[in-house]
Amino acid sequence: QVQLVESGGGSVQPGGSLRLSCVASGNIFHMNTMGWYRQAPGKQRELAASITDVGIKNYADSVKGRFTISRDNTRTTVYLQMNNLKPEDTAVYYCNFRNRWTSVDDWGPGTQVTVSS
Repeated sequence: QVQLVESGGGSVQPGGSLRLSCVASGNIFHMNTMGWYRQAPGKQRELAASITDVGIKNYADSVKGRFTISRDNTRTTVYLQMNNLKPEDTAVYYCNFRNRWTSVDDWGPGTQVTVSS
């Protein structure tokens, strides 16, 4: 129903920065939340950050002050600016689109973020 194309993942040294982008297309309902979930090896998937269509943001405590989420509603694109990256940020990051009327989720394929020296 909704297709998500992710970009921006890669490998950086501790303290470095990356910017993730996710472009949504298809049957887009205007009342929605877009965000990024991440899953590290051996750990459960967790919400890193999300933002609603009206700009309400939510961050995991572990990324507050370092990550910034934003969106372009005209292009239905969500961005995650990740600064001062730490090794514990290493994970596969999945873009998420949630219809806030039906609560149906759509997911991107995941993009790898690796933080190591």
